[in-house]
Amino acid sequence: MKRTLLSLFLISVSAAVYAQDAINYQQPPKEMADLLLAKPTPAVSIDSKAEWILLSERNSYPSVEEIAMPEFRIAGLRINPNNFSLSRQIYINNFTLKNIKTGKIATITGLPAPLFAGNIEWNPGETKISFTNSTQKGVDLYIIDIAALKAVKVNKQPLNVVLGNGITWVDSETLLYRTATQPASAAPAKPLMPKGPTVQQNLGKASPSATFQDLIKSPYDEQLFAFFATSQLTQYKNGNSSLIGKPAVYLSVSASPDKKYLLQRTINKPFSYLVPSRGFPSTVSVTDLTGKLVKVLAKLPSTEGTPSGYDNTQNVPRGYDWRDDEDATITWAQPLDSGLIRKKVDFHDAVYALKAPFSGAPAELFKTQTRYRGTAWGDATLALVQEGLRSKQTVKVSRYNPTTGKLETLYELNQTDAYNDPGDPVTGKNKYGRHVVQTVENGTKLLLNNTVGSSAKGDLPFLAKFDLNTKKNEIIWRSAEGTYEYVADVLDLNKLVLLTRRESQKQVPNYYIKNLVLRIGDQQVTDFSNPYPQLEGISKEKISYKRADGVDLTGDLYLPKGYDKVKDGPLPTLIWAYPREFNSAADAAQIRGSKDRFTIISWASPIYWVTQGYAVLDNAEMPIVAKDGKKPNDTFVDQLQLNAEAAINKLSDLGVGDKNRMAVGGHSYGAFMTANLLAHTKLFKAGIARSGAYNRTLTPFGFQNEERTYWEVPQLYYEMSPFSYADKIKTPILLIHGDSDDNPGTFPINSERLFNAIKGFGGTTRFVFLPYEAHSYRGKENLLHMLWEMNSWLDKYVKNAK
Repeated sequence: MKRTLLSLFLISVSAAVYAQDAINYQQPPKEMADLLLAKPTPAVSIDSKAEWILLSERNSYPSVEEIAMPEFRIAGLRINPNNFSLSRQIYINNFTLKNIKTGKIATITGLPAPLFAGNIEWNPGETKISFTNSTQKGVDLYIIDIAALKAVKVNKQPLNVVLGNGITWVDSETLLYRTATQPASAAPAKPLMPKGPTVQQNLGKASPSATFQDLIKSPYDEQLFAFFATSQLTQYKNGNSSLIGKPAVYLSVSASPDKKYLLQRTINKPFSYLVPSRGFPSTVSVTDLTGKLVKVLAKLPSTEGTPSGYDNTQNVPRGYDWRDDEDATITWAQPLDSGLIRKKVDFHDAVYALKAPFSGAPAELFKTQTRYRGTAWGDATLALVQEGLRSKQTVKVSRYNPTTGKLETLYELNQTDAYNDPGDPVTGKNKYGRHVVQTVENGTKLLLNNTVGSSAKGDLPFLAKFDLNTKKNEIIWRSAEGTYEYVADVLDLNKLVLLTRRESQKQVPNYYIKNLVLRIGDQQVTDFSNPYPQLEGISKEKISYKRADGVDLTGDLYLPKGYDKVKDGPLPTLIWAYPREFNSAADAAQIRGSKDRFTIISWASPIYWVTQGYAVLDNAEMPIVAKDGKKPNDTFVDQLQLNAEAAINKLSDLGVGDKNRMAVGGHSYGAFMTANLLAHTKLFKAGIARSGAYNRTLTPFGFQNEERTYWEVPQLYYEMSPFSYADKIKTPILLIHGDSDDNPGTFPINSERLFNAIKGFGGTTRFVFLPYEAHSYRGKENLLHMLWEMNSWLDKYVKNAK
């Protein structure tokens, strides 16, 4: 009896030592809550003639109760079991149309109530707009007639949008979409007693893979996927619906430019337990518009066999698509190196074409010296071909003449060289209604649009003419300094009438019509107001500084309203960052971002703390640069320390940041950075790490931009893992993670195990597990509580630190 009582006593003492008190949802300071819950500015969709604007409104964030609704997590998808759609979607709750010429706002009748809309698409003639509306029982398809200002439901059977919305305007009166073949209530029930264990095996085939989440794990999951992914292709035209072909698991369907054929990709069994649905075995085929088979182009295997290494690919055809400038021609790429980029060959890929009626032999169009990435088609004499290597961060764009077969390099540069990016080609509709590359000045020049426009003065977007003969880029318009303005659309290519989006630190983003030829005053077409009056009066500055090895760095410095450094002295400071890899120190040193952008707050932003008396350095550059012939990550931790020391020293030298009250934080790879800084330095008073990966051996076939496997460089994986140094983390660290994280690599177990390890060695840590949250958080109550947790942590260990 005494032994029993003693045992019970020990159990109760143990529970008292290790149990955690339950905590109710908490609220952050009012200024922070108001910023989070501010009503978002409506999204804007404008027709190409600049006659109508569709304004789409939405709420800020759903409740936790909404994101807690049941879902099936299978095949890399999260499926709503009630309506053949994905769960966790962000919906539009109101539409309005604005006539640009009159400025009048028009109300659309016939909209379902309540409205949970998505998948907006204008028809080719821009007289109608399609959208989906989701309910608990199904997804419906609606069409807005712009002339009548009326929305009408057009589907008879509920839609199936599990594998993409599948909605395509074939012409201005014809829509293709996919419908469910059975009611959701007919989904297979999970048997209490399975037929046997789940067994997987491998018989000598190499199948390296990224660590995807929500994969198929059992035969029952296979049944669920087949049930929810199977759909019926349907056509709607002039008020009538007709079925096309038979039900299948459609991955993609697209109509030929001449609207006579359909290019289809359908999923086959066996379903993979290692990769998501888009990597399942599939068949690529061509049918006519009734669904009758014309030709099977390929039967593709599962992507399980893709070799590791970012520039490696399967030794099978890939990228089947229509050529936009011909009636019905299909193009695709095929590796010439067996899919292995290190193989020494003159050309790594070839691109082929097959014309209707698809009975002849494929024709080779051209070959690429690196890995082919895609073609932007123009006309019979012009197409732009892109190729590159992710491992070397290179990109090359060439001019291809389909008539002569000539391939000529236009430019090549590092992907990380933002200063020399010439921009993207402006496109326009051809006779088929397809967007193709446009030329000006009798076909001698391209019009290129760079919506970022990085420069030594910060981001200044521009529009340029690229001479196809001299290969020189001439900027014909650029955002004025002191503002940030980019071209959202080119309304008239020859008259250079543009639709732009303009903002500044104090000017809310709005849209304007600009005429570069007539140079008349800009016409403002939206009038959005400031959703964040709480931030008026704060200061924002792009600061520049050097790290000890000479690499130039920048960051966005925010200071509180009314702050006077002489009177108020240095402030507690939060540094927020996300590391990036560079092969070039010169590219790493380039200035990114603009001090002249209007401050927009997302749930993930650190700018909330400028309202609480903190200096905030957001987007603090944390480049990891290749050095002395080594890979960037070979000196990852050392470079993190150099970056952090440089930022802290600059803030201290400016007199705005208190060196003794510094905090560091980040999300995802930024959380990984944070844990490493706390494990290897004593620079900070506290850290905040959200949804990170802390043990790189859990991502053994590569992570981020590291393509070497664990077995190639085990020491690197060990040294880059903050979990390996959990005994050294004595600086207080707040770990936050969604319990339903869906991002490859950032499994919740990362935070659980790091917390337990730090706790085991007596460190100061707190672990907040947010219910139902994925990698990107959405639940209103969770977000408010997250801000409270972060604010309490910073106040305790940074602002009020002794």
